[in-house]
Amino acid sequence: MTIGVLFYITSLILYIYKLHRQRLRAAYERDFWDGARYTIAAIWDAHGWLWHGYEIEGLENLPVDSPALIVYYHGAIPIDIYYFVAKTLILKNRLIHTVADNFLFNIPGWPIIAEALKVIPGTVQTCTSILRENNMLAIAPGGVYEAQFGDAFYHVLWRKRLGFAKVALEAKVPIIPIFTQNLREAFRSVSWGRKYWLKIYQWCKLPIVPIYGGFPVKLKTVVGKPIEYDQTLSPEELRNKVASAIEDLIKKHQQVPGSILRALIQRFWNFDNRAKNE
Repeated sequence: MTIGVLFYITSLILYIYKLHRQRLRAAYERDFWDGARYTIAAIWDAHGWLWHGYEIEGLENLPVDSPALIVYYHGAIPIDIYYFVAKTLILKNRLIHTVADNFLFNIPGWPIIAEALKVIPGTVQTCTSILRENNMLAIAPGGVYEAQFGDAFYHVLWRKRLGFAKVALEAKVPIIPIFTQNLREAFRSVSWGRKYWLKIYQWCKLPIVPIYGGFPVKLKTVVGKPIEYDQTLSPEELRNKVASAIEDLIKKHQQVPGSILRALIQRFWNFDNRAKNE
């Protein structure tokens, strides 16, 4: 079985190289990490296409050569951001910096991934600095809490977090909302014992709720229209405006409650899945 798996991995890598060889060759001639980044991006892009039929709608809403703060809904596992960053690097030739929770940086093997792919813990100061250097930065205000305690109804669980709004206002950049259809049908956190898991989380702030899934459902990331910088807005007002934009994307592109079976069918039949909240 191991030999067979290695053969298929070899085949996959060769197909990826055949499809992206020009970009990979150019990348290896530039920055120290560029070749590795494009190789990794090609592998993740292939996985997204094979396992989830992954695609992006509205990629033209991302800036070509200017900074922007990308705000996204956090799934049980943010698999969509891995695919999104990979495809953006390949198609737009821009690496999106991302903010991750502090606990990840204690996992063996993670530091080198963070170094190569520009993943940071993310304070207001460091995020602002990255944006001022003309980069794009992605953040999920809901963080681990939204990942662990969100459900198939796709409620936005940001509580009172304002950090991302302060960053956007201080750096004077637009905010681009994005949402991935069927994200919670790919991976889900268990629903039983919710109040007990919540008490444990409030104590340790770690992702302790069990997760299941890996289902090959259809995933499509929708990139919304930019919310331009407006100096008259307070952080609270900007947060509410962005939350409303995310909720509008969910309402338009996600039927709730989400269904794993329906999401699987969408791999083959793209029926109208607009949510109708009555």
